[in-house]
Amino acid sequence: MNMITSTSNENIKRVTLLVKNAKARRKEGLFVIEGERIASEIPEGALRECYVTQDYMTDDRLSKIFSYKVVPTVVSDQVFAKMSDTQSPQGILCVCEAKKEQADDFLEGRKTGPLKLLVLERIQDPGNLGTMIRTAEGAGFDALIADENTVDVYNPKVARSTMGSLFRVPLFYVSDLGETLTRLKNHGITVYAAHLKGKTDYTDEKYEDRMAILIGNEGSGLSDEITDKADRLVRIPMKGKLESLNAAVAAALLMYNTVNARK
Repeated sequence: MNMITSTSNENIKRVTLLVKNAKARRKEGLFVIEGERIASEIPEGALRECYVTQDYMTDDRLSKIFSYKVVPTVVSDQVFAKMSDTQSPQGILCVCEAKKEQADDFLEGRKTGPLKLLVLERIQDPGNLGTMIRTAEGAGFDALIADENTVDVYNPKVARSTMGSLFRVPLFYVSDLGETLTRLKNHGITVYAAHLKGKTDYTDEKYEDRMAILIGNEGSGLSDEITDKADRLVRIPMKGKLESLNAAVAAALLMYNTVNARK
């Protein structure tokens, strides 16, 4: 069995760069996921490369994860540790192809009918973004749209925290979030914003079938410019001295509240 034992190997350096660098991921159109659970969620057409430790290979677990043919590259424990983004590597790392569909293409095909979107401005925490994607799938949302100041969806920490939802719920980055919101409204999508100035309790709001929920930065919330694009501001009631909730928690409350909401 051939095994890569040098961290100077060009392939290893390339994959390590994909793990650490968002610019490299965008340039190559590739990203890296690590761990057995999320590896089992990879769609067949998305898998490009697979790296495993010798122990993982000899344990023959690959056949239990992938139902399609894959030729893994075996690396030493030292090399795998160099590539890994986790403190306790599981011994399997995969390079996947990023989705190529753009927001314009997605919206063009969804001009009519029910549509639920989560729209994000300047979300910085990888765990928060991953949780939002996972929750969006659970709440039946169709897609997420984010500005370019939001953390990279293919950041390894984001990918892990989605628990596989990354492969099923698309997230689209847009260069001008304000312009995109205007386009959404022109397509008959009602925009709701979670905001401290909201007059209506989020549980009392009547949500439209075509809707978007706005969630802002963890520290500063939504900018005034983006807030002004909302059709309706809703509030999440707070007890004690709290002014706001964690962004992912707020998003979860609003998304799940729309599941059974009626106009």
